[in-house]
Amino acid sequence: MRPESTSLVSPRPDVMTETVEGFGTVRFTPVDPEADSAVLHSWVVEERAQFWGMNGASRELVQEIYEDVDRRDTHHAYMVRLDDEPVALFQTYEPTEDRVSLCYEVREGDIGVHLMLAPAAGRPRPGFSRTLIGSLTRFTFRDPAVLRAVGEPDASNDKALALLNRLGFVRHGEITLPEIDLPEVYLPEKRAVLAFLDRPAALPPAVGHA
Repeated sequence: MRPESTSLVSPRPDVMTETVEGFGTVRFTPVDPEADSAVLHSWVVEERAQFWGMNGASRELVQEIYEDVDRRDTHHAYMVRLDDEPVALFQTYEPTEDRVSLCYEVREGDIGVHLMLAPAAGRPRPGFSRTLIGSLTRFTFRDPAVLRAVGEPDASNDKALALLNRLGFVRHGEITLPEIDLPEVYLPEKRAVLAFLDRPAALPPAVGHA
């Protein structure tokens, strides 16, 4: 049985959709904290998601966390679906409003990204990762003002680092993200790998940067 939040009708409109011949339609929809909390909770409590930092979280806490994200203008969370099946969680943020800004010199046009792939279900689909990566890249740079994507996965998360390589990110060494201890959020200190992906030449040039 599917978690209730994987229902075929999304409560929010898609931000971007693209249909890939022989693959399906990839849809990016803003996370609805209440409707999507069941499927997100089922993902983040798995052992493989330990670096997401929510292994012991309840469904209610997961919903509260994404309600906080939903209230922000600088951080955004999207459910990525292939046709009607959730396949990934993709988050973007403004680096100037994140602790990563304490670890490198933020440039105009930078956007921070986080990606969690859904647990594998059924038989592997040929070309799945390659096709999804293409959609993720086009989504990230859909705004002509975005010049560079910034990634900062945990330095010991080998799978995330391998995924960064497949996405085309270039590593720029290790950083230590400082602890954040606020009433609304707590983030422990994190040893991370800083990596960047410049706007692909195949995409339309950024405004003012032709």
